[in-house]
Amino acid sequence: MDTSQKITHVLDRLSFGPRPGDRQRVSQLGVDGYIQSQLNPSENADPPALTRALREFPSLTLSPVELFEQYPAPKKDDSPERSTALRQKQRSIVEEALQAKIRRSLESPNQLQEVMVDFWFNHFNVYVGKGLTKLWVGAYERMAMRTHALGKFRNLLGATAKHPAMAFYLDNWRNTDPDSPKARGPYRGLNENYARELMELHTLGVDGGYIQADVEALTRILTGWGLVREDTPNHDGSGFRFEADRHDGGDKRLLGELIPGGGVEEGERALDLLAQHPSTARHISYQLAQYFVSDEPPAALVERLAERFLATEGDITQVLRSLFDSDEFWADASYQTKFKTPYQYLISAARATGLTEPDENAIRRLIGVANQLGMPVYRCRTPNGYAQIESAWLNADAMLRRVGFARAIVNLPAEKPSASALLETLGDQFSPQTLSVINSSPAGLQSALMAGSPEMMYR
Repeated sequence: MDTSQKITHVLDRLSFGPRPGDRQRVSQLGVDGYIQSQLNPSENADPPALTRALREFPSLTLSPVELFEQYPAPKKDDSPERSTALRQKQRSIVEEALQAKIRRSLESPNQLQEVMVDFWFNHFNVYVGKGLTKLWVGAYERMAMRTHALGKFRNLLGATAKHPAMAFYLDNWRNTDPDSPKARGPYRGLNENYARELMELHTLGVDGGYIQADVEALTRILTGWGLVREDTPNHDGSGFRFEADRHDGGDKRLLGELIPGGGVEEGERALDLLAQHPSTARHISYQLAQYFVSDEPPAALVERLAERFLATEGDITQVLRSLFDSDEFWADASYQTKFKTPYQYLISAARATGLTEPDENAIRRLIGVANQLGMPVYRCRTPNGYAQIESAWLNADAMLRRVGFARAIVNLPAEKPSASALLETLGDQFSPQTLSVINSSPAGLQSALMAGSPEMMYR
């Protein structure tokens, strides 16, 4: 790649796409300088307008327990009016989380962090439509992904494992030793849902070398990992509670290693074992390489990243640093070849047009478009998250919808971008054929044609 292409490449892969002025800033910093600044997000303060906007969402800073207490569900004896009001109040939590996510994706200078928050949420997916999960989806993203997106994988794994959003979504809050004193009511016995997905999706991978006996052992290890209740004393607000009277305290063997019987420390040891396992290193490395390089990443790159993962005890920043230094990342074959998911497309188009300080209606329109394109935010029902490869999203109907929405997207900013301004922002990624079509079209359509062009569908 030449210098201009490198600028396009890092803005497309390490961010949700360039905003006006970004190309010039990367040129001044240098490509390497930009990468280093993105790997150290503390160096990049959020703009005041974004900080002020986030303060307007009261639910964003509340703990899971506070959310449960301050946003109660309707009770049977509540009046219809009160029930409606309480349901609407609960819906406001999700609306505030959505508004905050969109605004950060659009405006935060810490773009790699936002990309990784989105990546990890998808990796450790929870579905907002499942019961109490709606109370905690924003807190889950904040406490797990936003806190640990560029940190140690083990810390991220532990934060997801203990969060009530995950416990509720994959039913581990019910997981109980059937021979324990509390094996009744909702705690009738073992529930393998979380243990299975923890190994298959979150750590080892489907071909990671575990067997059904390991699923059963991990399920028993995680018995009693529950939720704070109203009578729980001295809780820390996180929502996690270990209930010894629902736990199987016997010895277990997981992946060939003996886990001595005990209490909550069994689960911590199991998470340690999973986080440092070579299969986990390969699984996570493959997904990162698939996201940042190609749908079918080179095996040699995956192996080098896995080695780096193990050598740094799962330091995500160090693994990404190795990835961004790799020849494979900078190969011509990687340039403009990753097909954007609907969310990536919408945010990249909105960023390119210079949408700043969007009002609630503008954000609602983006959320609505994501819904219509088949990728509603926080609403992937299955634990494997949304696919990140071209074959999942490239089809005729989806392309027609994207092109149809392009005009609406370029009309969202208060000051509509001119074709020349948009071309300066996006750089040299358009083919001569695309430029010919744009230049021969009426001026009023040129920006929309850029936003709906084939090149805008790729990063």
